Amino acid sequence: MTATRRIALSTGVSLDVAVAGDAGAPAMIFLHGFPESHRTWRHQFAEFARDHHVIAPDQRGYVRSDKPAAVADYSPDRIVADLIALADALGVGRFTLVGHDWGGAIAWMAALRHPDRIERLIILNAPHPLIFQRSLFDDPDQRAASRYITKFRDTAIDRGLIGAGLEHFFATGFAKLVTRAIAGQDKAAYLDEWSQPGAMTAMLNWYRASAIVVPAPGETPERPAWIDAPFPPVTQPTLVVWGLRDKALLSVQVEGLEAVVPDLTVVKVDAGHFVPWEAPEAVNRAIRGWLR
Repeated sequence: MTATRRIALSTGVSLDVAVAGDAGAPAMIFLHGFPESHRTWRHQFAEFARDHHVIAPDQRGYVRSDKPAAVADYSPDRIVADLIALADALGVGRFTLVGHDWGGAIAWMAALRHPDRIERLIILNAPHPLIFQRSLFDDPDQRAASRYITKFRDTAIDRGLIGAGLEHFFATGFAKLVTRAIAGQDKAAYLDEWSQPGAMTAMLNWYRASAIVVPAPGETPERPAWIDAPFPPVTQPTLVVWGLRDKALLSVQVEGLEAVVPDLTVVKVDAGHFVPWEAPEAVNRAIRGWLR
């Protein structure tokens, strides 16, 4: 993976950012999710740097990028602002935006808010906000699969996520979600990233700052009015690549997407949640074919 460089943003944070390819080529910005880093894209970076200006930050709160103290500093609108500020800092006007997991959630929001900047959208196993919130009320299986969000919002867990606690999180919380074993340098990289001062709390603050409602099993809380109201469409051409063996985000997330994403292509892949590196050949092939 390309070495990172530090970039100070107008939003007040500095991020470590991997950059490769010709700065004059069409730009692609890659946003990772939880609990990863720019390394999420290690199998895509060199491939697309051949004919694109590729950019992959360690987002705020992750690895050695800045970690603001307040939970509110991790609200999605601030992270979208980081994305636009990063493009500005690198002199990038319009770009293709690629996002996985939380990075995909930010990508959906950014595409809706900044159609003047985001030319095309590529989403990998990240739910559209309307589909996701609706499924948490209407789909018992997705509601059950999303219970981890409630756990992550409990700040009491942070005390155990240091030292040996990180090994426990790796084995019981992370490794169980992947479809291939992680060992050696890859495991060491995760443990190094998570052990940076304040990193685990900052990463979990993304969940704590989110307004998404996760009802308990059997609970019938008041239904948010917006999930049954008209929702603005994503106007960009959009590719969704979905690993069908995802245990956290079920395939209900790709049902009905065409109603809010008119220019939609969906490619389903035999992989788990971490599809960019669990099935890199299939992912790269899908993106290449769609870009053409």
